[in-house]
Amino acid sequence: MKTTMARAVSRSLRIKAVLLATFGAAVLSTAAVAAQPMGVAFVYLGNPGDAGWTYAHEQGVKAIEAKFGDQIKVTRVENVPESADSERVFRDLASKGNKVIVGSSFGFQDFELKTAKDYPDIVFEHATGYKKAANFATYDVRTYQSAYLAGLVGGYTTKTNTLGFVASVPVPEVVRNINAFTMGARSVNPNAKVKVVWINTWFDPGKEKQAAETLIGQGADVLIQNTDSTATMQTAEQKKVHAFGWDSDMKKFGPNAQLGACVSYWGVYYSHLIEQVQSGKWTNAPTWWGLKEKAIDLASINTQAVSPTAQKALADKRDDIIAGKFDPFAGPIKDQSGAIKVAAGKSLSDADLLRLNWFVQGVDGSLPK
Repeated sequence: MKTTMARAVSRSLRIKAVLLATFGAAVLSTAAVAAQPMGVAFVYLGNPGDAGWTYAHEQGVKAIEAKFGDQIKVTRVENVPESADSERVFRDLASKGNKVIVGSSFGFQDFELKTAKDYPDIVFEHATGYKKAANFATYDVRTYQSAYLAGLVGGYTTKTNTLGFVASVPVPEVVRNINAFTMGARSVNPNAKVKVVWINTWFDPGKEKQAAETLIGQGADVLIQNTDSTATMQTAEQKKVHAFGWDSDMKKFGPNAQLGACVSYWGVYYSHLIEQVQSGKWTNAPTWWGLKEKAIDLASINTQAVSPTAQKALADKRDDIIAGKFDPFAGPIKDQSGAIKVAAGKSLSDADLLRLNWFVQGVDGSLPK
C-alpha cells in the first residue's frame, strides 16, 4: 500500500514538474494576477473629519477594509467639488485600474456617468442619484425613515410646538426628509410645525450656525439638519435647545442637546457591493435600503431628555416600519394648502419619492425658486 502511494506521489510530482517547466511563466503570471487586490475607489465631497456625511461614508469604507483585508485596495479622494472638475478625478481613477469607483455625493452624477460610458469594464456606483447605464448604478439609504422617527421624538419633546430644519439644497432627498420629519412630529403632536431655513449648500458651518440661530430665534426648541457639519448641534448645545445628529452620532458635540442621531450605516451596502462584484453577480439595479436592512437608524437616544412614553412610541414605530406595517408616506397626506396629495389607502411609490417637490401640511417654509 505504502509503495503504491509513494509511486503515485512521485508520478504526481513529475507531472507537476513537467507542467511547471512547460507552462511555468503562464502559471506564475496567472497566479500573480489572481493575487492582485481589487481596486476600489471612493470620491468624497468633503473630508471625513469627525462627523457628518463624508465621515459616515468613511466609516463604511473602513468597515469593508476590515472585512475584506488584502482582497481589496481602497483609494480615497477627498474635497472634490460637484463640478466638471470631478470628471477629471473619476477619469484618473479609472485609468489607474480600479475595478469599482464610487461617487458619494448627488452632484457627481452627470460627471461620473459621462466617465462610466468610456470605461465599460469598470463598475461605477453613485450615491443618492437616479440615472442608470450598463455599468453605472445608484444606491441610497432611506434617511426619511429615520427622519420620521426623529420627528416623532421631537413632537413629544418640544415645549413650543415649533421645530426647526436647517436645509441644504432643494433636491427631492431633502424635501423627503423635511416632510417625513414634519409628519413624524405631527403624528404625536398635531399642533407641531416645522420651520425651514435653506443655506443652499451641503457644507458651510458658518451658514449652518446662522440658520440654526435664526430658527431658535423664531421659537424652535428642537432642531434637525440635512447638512454636513456639526454646527447645528453645537449651536443647539450653546443655546440650550435640543437637536438631532445627522448622518452620524454627534453626541460629543451636544451631549445635552442631542435627542438622538439619524445615522447612516454605509458599510452595510459597501460590503454587499464588493461581494456582488467579486461573485460576478453585480447588476445596475438601483439599491435603496433602510431600517429593515440595518442601513439606517435613529440611534444614541438621550434617555435623560426623551420621555419613556416617547421611547416606547419610537420602538413601536421602528418595529412597524421594519415589518412593513407602516410607511411614512402612506395616505392620507395633505400638502401645505390642505389639499389631499396622497389618498387614504395609497402610498407614494419610490418613483414618486425620487421626484418629490412639494411640502406636507405643517411645514412652515417654501422651496427656493
